Amino acid sequence: MKSFFWFNYLLNILKKYLKKIIILGNYVKIELDSFKNLNIVLNFLKNHSKLKLNILVDIACVDFLNFKDKRFLLNYFLLSCSHNSRLNVSCWINEQDVVQSCTNIFSGSNWLEREVWDMYGIFFFNHSDLRRILTDYGFSGYPFRKDFPLNGFFEIRYDENRQYLVYEPVELTQTFRFYDFLNPFHKKYIF
Repeated sequence: MKSFFWFNYLLNILKKYLKKIIILGNYVKIELDSFKNLNIVLNFLKNHSKLKLNILVDIACVDFLNFKDKRFLLNYFLLSCSHNSRLNVSCWINEQDVVQSCTNIFSGSNWLEREVWDMYGIFFFNHSDLRRILTDYGFSGYPFRKDFPLNGFFEIRYDENRQYLVYEPVELTQTFRFYDFLNPFHKKYIF
């Protein structure tokens, strides 16, 4: 654990913002007590001379549909090339929560936040260009949410006569069927 020489230092300074800390080998994850402290912690981790976690590798989101108080877990993966260490900063948010954008801290978070907005519908306040990045502009819904239907709401096909894409509502050809999983060919013979 020599790459985590800064761990005790980190604990002493950020303990008022932390809810949970997980250490598994070379993996360190800190969970914040509130998403409102996210930019304070990210700014500290990037600019402090002993930590130098100055590269934002990725922003990932996980949807926990069955959780009542908080639904989404937002993860920020940071990297320090000078110390050869990684850190995961995570926080829980609800559907209605508005997260402060970190584009002023990490300029590379621009497209990552747009992707989270497009796939999960998490709004980032003070983002300069928050618009869809992977789906169409008229797309309704957020496809990575667990309550989004697997077949979607519309199907797209190319119409040769009109020579453009046609959006049509999804029509299922059959209703839900009950399946009897007993094999009719497997019978118990009584002798």
